[in-house]
This record gives sequence, structure tokens and C-alpha cells, in this order.
Amino acid sequence: MKQVAQNYKSGDLAVLEVPEPSCRPGGILVRSVHSLISTGTELMKVGEARLSLVGKAKARPDQVRKVLTSAAQQGPTAAYRKVMGQLDRWTPLGYSLAGVVVAVGEGAEEFAVGDVVACAGNEFALHAEVNWVPVNLAVAVPHGVAPEHAAFATVGAIAMQGVRRGEMALGETACVIGLGLVGQLMVRLLVASGVRVLGVDPVPERCRLAEKAGARATAGPDEAAGIAGPHGADVIFLAAGGHSNDPLRLAVDLARDRGRLVDVGKTRLDLPWNECYEKELEVRFSRSYGPGRYDDRYELDGIDYPAGYVRWTERRNIECFLDLIAAESLDLTPLVDGIHPISGAAEVYEALRTGELTGVGHLFSYPPATAPVAPATETLPAARPETAAPTVPAGPPVRRPPHAGRPGGPVRLGVIGAGAYAGSMLLPHLAADPAVALGTVATTRSLTAASARERFGFERAVTEAEEVLADESLDAVLIATRHHSHARLVCRALEAGKAVFVEKPLALDEHQLEEIVATVARTGNDRLMVGFNRRFAPLMVELRERFGEHGPLSLRYLVNAGPLAADSWYRDAGREGSRFVGEGGHFLDVLALWTGALPTRVHAVGHDQDVQATITYADGSLASLAYTTGGTPRAPKELLDVSGAGRNARLDNFAGTTLWTPRGKVARRSRLGQDKGQRAELAAFAAAVRDDAPMPIPLESLVATTRATIAVATSLSTREQVLL
Repeated sequence: MKQVAQNYKSGDLAVLEVPEPSCRPGGILVRSVHSLISTGTELMKVGEARLSLVGKAKARPDQVRKVLTSAAQQGPTAAYRKVMGQLDRWTPLGYSLAGVVVAVGEGAEEFAVGDVVACAGNEFALHAEVNWVPVNLAVAVPHGVAPEHAAFATVGAIAMQGVRRGEMALGETACVIGLGLVGQLMVRLLVASGVRVLGVDPVPERCRLAEKAGARATAGPDEAAGIAGPHGADVIFLAAGGHSNDPLRLAVDLARDRGRLVDVGKTRLDLPWNECYEKELEVRFSRSYGPGRYDDRYELDGIDYPAGYVRWTERRNIECFLDLIAAESLDLTPLVDGIHPISGAAEVYEALRTGELTGVGHLFSYPPATAPVAPATETLPAARPETAAPTVPAGPPVRRPPHAGRPGGPVRLGVIGAGAYAGSMLLPHLAADPAVALGTVATTRSLTAASARERFGFERAVTEAEEVLADESLDAVLIATRHHSHARLVCRALEAGKAVFVEKPLALDEHQLEEIVATVARTGNDRLMVGFNRRFAPLMVELRERFGEHGPLSLRYLVNAGPLAADSWYRDAGREGSRFVGEGGHFLDVLALWTGALPTRVHAVGHDQDVQATITYADGSLASLAYTTGGTPRAPKELLDVSGAGRNARLDNFAGTTLWTPRGKVARRSRLGQDKGQRAELAAFAAAVRDDAPMPIPLESLVATTRATIAVATSLSTREQVLL
């Protein structure tokens, strides 16, 4: 199918051929009829992508701060690789469309195939021929509403939420500053509400358009001084964008004493304190489509807010906007300035950027379907987007002997999941390794799959994990999806006879771990590797070798994990497991490497975010692991101290090591920056598959480390030690 995308690094904009998405539970598959170009938000994004790296940094100082923090903890090389990986990929455009339902997932039965719907979301309602849309971001279009008008519904909800934040009464005066697309819609909504409406915009044509919609008076910014009369406007709506503070200063001038300012657009807000104080102005912000926006439980899990507590959610705002169109209270015909075929999207954006195309309302049209989309057969719980596991149909296990390898030839690898970590830390190494041939990549998002195919040289891109697992030409599968899907996909891949590399964690609980162990026993396929990369880090390998043979050790591992981001999916512990279960296996695997023994007992205190764990090993070694989140992420993340056999060793955040022996002290520093071993672990896995050699980490150790990681969480909850 066709989809509009832009490379944020180069600024290139293109219409790509990408695989159609699958229909997952909790949503519907929609074939687009029309999608609306947001001439404000999208053109701003397109413009940012054309900037130099310095220009991009100035435009997004919040991202620069994240990069500096990452560089301080991980080193400049790793930070640069991560940034380039995020920039040099195709990103989608669009967030408002109307289309026809072609498949219904479990939990979305309120819709039926053939329904006309309006859809929202910058991750779902994209400029693409087919989109998967969660149930709370789709609304049935009332009879009689044209699809080209229904495509305005998401932007209409933005305007409606801004109007609601104004809390205006009949007869009050509103002034809308900025008469672009959102501003024009706000004028129409305010007029329909019985409010006296004024408008300000530097473009005369937009002022005339607002007057035809019912605005009492309009003016350019330089002529607007007296437009609000002697008392001023009750509410000023800032629907302008840009870096100038002039719209705000004009808003303060036009507001009445104790009036309200509502910011709807992305504009500069340097409040003039004296003027705001003297008028005692109230400043409010309007957040996108309404309550529910940016809440994954609402948008992705389909959990609605009760109307008695939250009357107007983003979905109910969209419904209300469509109802107003159906009742002919809103006339959008004057706003439709052009309908363009999706195949010419790049030229349309360029014409809008240069001003060759004018007006505020431009839409894309899509060709009719050439073949029906198959309905979903998925019966699993709804999966989160991005790196969530693509659809894996349920079915009987496929019993095959373990793969015998292809001695001497490249390993044909399939990949499930190609999100941020895989795209920056795994796939670049695999693409550069002549011993690996990248076959098929599967992700839930069409554009992510297409980007991975183009960037890393995969032969094929799909949105179904089953297509990777069923491909008999593949020797091995790499799984880099969200944590909740790891155990299920590992079992399916082992049953399919593949060698398996899965990112940590192997499992989230004992039940999942036992399922994997049982699958290995049932199939005889033990070709399993977990992404415990730290044991392969060059400094770690060299320090361990120099330390030499030993008896029982005393180990202290300090992990400065830092605070969790507010939008991190680790916060969804009910689905993805705790943060420690997700990451703790890395550190317990390092301890297992040093002791060379299995853990026998775990005792942990603290809570899910801050953990102090003591681990006893079969050889008498004793390890202390401190996993802390209260420090600054600017400090080094990991510090390991090892004592025993008359020697001491220290690993300092994979940047340096020190070894103390009776003969003296030897310190080493990494010359090439921090290296946590991803390249080496992938090469070791590929070599083991190619040569039919043992896996780089014994299965017994993988299971024991995973069991110990889960035991830490158990000990935290029971406040008792756990015997392994």
C-alpha cells in the first residue's frame, strides 16, 4: 500500500510502498477515503526536517537535553549512534481521516465491516491507504456527512476542546487570533454557540473567510487595536503558531479586565507580567483533542472515562463535531480548498510550503480497494504499538528438530520488532556482518517495517510475526518486541525449529519461564540465546581473563538506573512487568559470569524502583546488587567491584577497568568509547548458528539468571528470601 513519510534527517518526503497493517484486537482496520493535511502542525514538522542538525537542535531543545544526558552516561559514540538512528528513518505524517472499515478486531465489535468512520491519532490516522485504529480513536460517521467533511473531525475536535476551555456564555465576545485551519473551525463553533466572534489574521483572505462564517469583525494584527471595543474581549483564543511573541502581546491588549487567554496553537508565550497583572488575566492551555489524549489506557486499551466524571473526552468531541455537521450547524464546504491524489503528496507539500497552493483545507484522496482485506483471526489481548509483537495466530505447535545450521554459509536471520533499541544497537551490527543475511523483518507498524527494510537491507518487510516464523528459509529469529510478548514468541520460534535470539527479559514470571523450559523439552530445540550483552563487552572480557582463577568471590554491583520517564512503557507493570524484571537480568548475568556458579538464594528489600538484593551462589560467592533510581542520569550508570583470591577488580561503566594484585595495580581505558558488547554477542550467536556450535551462554545459565531476576521481585513482595 502507499503511505506518506518523511526522513527527519534529510528532510526527504516521499510516498512509499509499505506492507498493509494487520488487524489487531482492540481496534479496526480502515481503508482511507480522505485524509486531511494539517497545514499548521504538519507543515511545521516538514519545515523542521529540512533544517540542519544545528537548526533541528535549536527547534527541539528538549531533545538536546536528552542527548546530553545520554552522552554523559553512555558516552558520545553511543549517544551519536542513538540520535542518528532516530533521525535517519521514515516517520509518518497525518492524524485526521475518514474511511471505511474493512476488518474488525476482538473488542471492537461496535463497528462492522463497511462502516464509514472518522479516525484520529498521529500514530494511527495516517496518510496511508490502510490504517489500524484503536476503538477509542474511531467514530462512526452520521448518515449524510460527506467523507471529505468527516476527514476534518480530528482537527475539529482540537478546535472544540479549545472552545470548551474558554467556558464561554451566550452573548460573550471571543477573539480568535490566527485564522488558519484550527482558527476557522473555532470561529464556526463559537458562532454556533451563540458567541459574538472576532478574528485577527495577517492574511486578508482568511479574514474574509471567517466573516462569511459569521465573525462580526476581523482585522490584520496592525489594525486590530480597537476591534474588541472599549471593554475588550471576554476570551482570547490563541490559534496562531510561530516563534514571535506578537500574538500573545496582542491577546493581552485585546482582553478585557479579568479576561481569559486560551492557548490552542504552538506559539511563543513570554507573558508581559505588568499588563497581565494589571488586568488579572487567566491563562489556560488546550491539550489537543481533549481528555484521553496521551493516556495509553484510554487510547490503546480502550478504557473510557465515565461521562459523569469526564463529559467530553476526545472521542466524544469528535462525535459532537460530526453531529454538528450532520445537523448542518457547521458548513465545511468553504474550507475545502483542494483534494489531491495520495500519489502526488510530495508535490502537494512542496506547493503548500512555497505558497503555490493557498487556503487552509487540503485533503488527500485514495484509490478504491483492489482486493478485500482479510478479517482478523487474532484472539490475544490487545498489543501496544511501536515494538509490540505483530500478530501471531494461535495454533498447534509445529514440532521440528532443532536447526542443524549451515556450516560455512551466512546465517539467514528473520527479525520480529525493529524499534528504537533494535534500530540503534542491534540491526546496524547485523547489517554490517557478512556472516548474516537479513531475510524478513516484521513489525506492527507498516512504516517501521519499510524503514528497517530500506535502512538495513532486509529482503522483505511484513506486519505479521507468523510470516517470519513460518519462513523455512530462515535459520534463526531475533525477537526485539515489548517484554510481554517475549515468552510467547520464543516458544513459537522454538516450535518452528529456529535458533532464537531474544532481547531480555526471557520471561516476566515463573509461569512463562516454565512454558519455555517445557517447549525446549518437548521440541528438543535448545538453540536459545538471550541478549545479555554485557558479558561480551571487551573491557569485561579482558578484566575477567586477567583476574584469573578464583575461589568464592564477594561482588558489589551498583546500578544508577536514574528516574523513569513519564511516558515510559515500563510504567505499565501489569503488562510489561516491573522495571527490575525487565532490566535486572543484565546485571545478574554479569554476576553469573564472574562466579561461574548458579544462584541458590535471593533476598531483596526496597520497592519496585529501588532494589537492594543479596544473591548467594553455589560456590559460596556472595553478591550485592543495588539498583537505584533516585540519582541523576548524568552520573555513570554501572560500577562493579569484585574481591577474592587476593585480588580486586573494578569495572567503571564500561569505560575503564582497574585490577589490583599483589604485584600492583593495572588500569585500562577504552579508546573507542563505551562498548557494552552488542556487536560481540550478535557475532557469537551468528557463529554458533552457522557452525552448529553450542550457544554462547548455556541454557542452564539463562534459565537460572531469569529465575533469579523473577525471585528478586518475589522477595520484594513477600519480604522473605527465596530459595532457587
